[in-house]
Amino acid sequence: MSETSPRLFIVSPHFDDAVFSCGALLAAHPDAAICTVFAAPPEHDMQTDWDQKAGFASACEAIHARTIEDNNALSVLDAIPVRLPFRDAQYGDSPSIGKLAAALEEAIYASTANTLLMPLGLFHDDHARVFNACCEILPRLSHLQWFAYEEAIYRPMPGLVQQRLIDLAGRGIVATPASPSADHALDRERQALLKREAVSAYESQLRAFGPHGCDDVFAHERYWRLTVDRKQTRQPGH
Repeated sequence: MSETSPRLFIVSPHFDDAVFSCGALLAAHPDAAICTVFAAPPEHDMQTDWDQKAGFASACEAIHARTIEDNNALSVLDAIPVRLPFRDAQYGDSPSIGKLAAALEEAIYASTANTLLMPLGLFHDDHARVFNACCEILPRLSHLQWFAYEEAIYRPMPGLVQQRLIDLAGRGIVATPASPSADHALDRERQALLKREAVSAYESQLRAFGPHGCDDVFAHERYWRLTVDRKQTRQPGH
């Protein structure tokens, strides 16, 4: 990242995604805003397989506990929570891409961020919806710095990252490998320790993923700088 002290705005599909995927970066950037998109409980309480694996008797109990876990994790990293009123796909009420894009754009305008990070949208339907919404607003906010992060746990799955890079190119968005954490004075060991402490706050999700399901969380974080190819996005005749 080119600024000496960029203000980060990280779009996180679920409560844990930003910390799992960008926790070391967050450790070096206090006061970052973490915008969790799917942060609302279902309209009518229910129980899902995932919430049950995480140790919850109901969705409302899960959202309440996960919000507390997220608050604890973000406090370790001195990050600021921003939460949108949308529901996880497991609760059967996915919003349209247009609604997501409008809400995200409003949240970004309300922040003081100059550097935005979005997920690559790997594997999970919620992640893909957030990716598509961010791709919709990126050209309108191209005066800001944009990065994509590879979502921990899903990024090792064969071909997923490569397919997303092809998708971005088809949209006229150029993805270049980047190391946004390289310019910071905080040593990597300290970043790793803070990330581990923050990750440990998500007790329910660590339980659901199982003993080795989150190993990838502690691998090197990977980012892509995103820029708009104006020639490719210009419509014929314009």
